[in-house]
Amino acid sequence: MINKFLNAKHWQLFTLMFGIPILLQIIAMTSMFVNIDGNGNPDPTGMLNMMKIFPIIMLLYVGLFFGWFWSIGIGLQKYIPNDINMKTKKFKIFFFIPLIYILFFLTIIGTTFYGISSGNNAVGGIVGKMLFIVIPMHLFSMFCMFYLLYFVSKTIKTTELERNVTFSDFIGEFFMIWFFPIGIWFIQPRLNKIVNEKSTNRNKV
Repeated sequence: MINKFLNAKHWQLFTLMFGIPILLQIIAMTSMFVNIDGNGNPDPTGMLNMMKIFPIIMLLYVGLFFGWFWSIGIGLQKYIPNDINMKTKKFKIFFFIPLIYILFFLTIIGTTFYGISSGNNAVGGIVGKMLFIVIPMHLFSMFCMFYLLYFVSKTIKTTELERNVTFSDFIGEFFMIWFFPIGIWFIQPRLNKIVNEKSTNRNKV
């Protein structure tokens, strides 16, 4: 799976991460507008049914996004010189914290919409009581995500230069990955090149 992410073309990842989710959203929004009655009021049942698609869209997006991060942060380690120590254990811990939080959050959203559509108001009360857990977890998950951005961009630059790097060396990669809907068009071809060149050099040895 790691090799599939690293060898994938930029347009393939962009299509999977953004093209399909956007298409599903367009279909959902179109269905909502179609269900508007003669007085211009949308059908609430139809709207709730469409909102149930949101967790599915997010699951697809999150799975691909975190899979891409894992493939870079862990998959490129074999191309880094042995005398350079990358803190992969810390990366793995910080990787799973926001992932588990997001899956937990999506579960709450899905349960909430299901409870509302079925007339179960108790679900909303439970969600309200969990806010004191969700808010600090959300803030800490944001911190973890910034560390993942830092680690992944550092890994890319370290693999390319084959030496220890500082933040000034990979600040460009950091911001490209941060704004990765655009950055992926520049980062992914470099990943393809790294894998091809490193694999070729290994085969020659």
